[in-house]
Amino acid sequence: MENIVFEHFPFEGVLPSPTKPRAGLFTGVTVALYPVSVVKTRLQVATRNTVERSAFSVAKGLIKTNGIPGLYRGFGTVITGAIPARIIFLTALETTKSASFRMLEPLKLSETTQAAIANGIAGMTSSLVAQSVFVPMDVVCQKLMVQGYAGHSQYSGGLDVVRKVLKTDGIRGLYRGFGLSAITYSPSSAVWWASYGTSQRLMWKFLGHDSPSDQNPPSVQKIMLVQGTGGMIAGATASCITTPLDTIKTRLQVMGHEHRSSIKQVAKDLINEDGWKGFYRGFGPRLFSMSMWGTSMILTYEYLKRVCTKDE
Repeated sequence: MENIVFEHFPFEGVLPSPTKPRAGLFTGVTVALYPVSVVKTRLQVATRNTVERSAFSVAKGLIKTNGIPGLYRGFGTVITGAIPARIIFLTALETTKSASFRMLEPLKLSETTQAAIANGIAGMTSSLVAQSVFVPMDVVCQKLMVQGYAGHSQYSGGLDVVRKVLKTDGIRGLYRGFGLSAITYSPSSAVWWASYGTSQRLMWKFLGHDSPSDQNPPSVQKIMLVQGTGGMIAGATASCITTPLDTIKTRLQVMGHEHRSSIKQVAKDLINEDGWKGFYRGFGPRLFSMSMWGTSMILTYEYLKRVCTKDE
């Protein structure tokens, strides 16, 4: 799936509060953006003969056939695993980020460079750690998202997907595309973090502030504007760079046992069907999702951080 839950969200700094309650607050944004993920996934697996080849036509077809619930296929699986998945990611993220900043201090780098490198290392490392949970959920959700579409199998729910995958492919079936997921989401997370940290600091300098906490601090509204814009820039940058890998990964993960293929063959099929632009199927929904997700998450996180700081 387009990882609304997993296409990792930005966080600046370390909150003193427990990670678990914080992670649970992000479910609302997941609900709002999940349909975009469903549409993106169906566009990525569409065949040459599929009639629905635009985001609008896919959404219209789902609503016509299944109503609004059609836009939330696989959502139950996401909600079930969202909290533990985020806890793993956030714990690894915050631990690695703090360690990265300490490691870079002796190098006497500029603040912008240090933030970009530390954020990139933290994002990539936490993504790698969390793949053990993300990938099986990814496989189950994506199979539910595309069931019945372009000849894909039908399922009665998430447990049915797990049962059938285990029966045909064993535990390996739930980790199909693991390597490609790591290759996709680790760089995506690293790019996200590096872009967010760099863009935010450049915007503060442009606005005449060395940091949001200098002698003449900006208003809360200005802080939110900079943070939200930084999240949007980071999401857009990451989606532009990693969409081709995400398209290949999605196709591999939704293939049935009888249609097993390789990365090379999937790439060749995409080129044969649409040329090089085939690698950017679903790019519009993915760009929108990652940008909106990043903006929403960073504003929520930074607000919580300010609240926690006041409480101390």
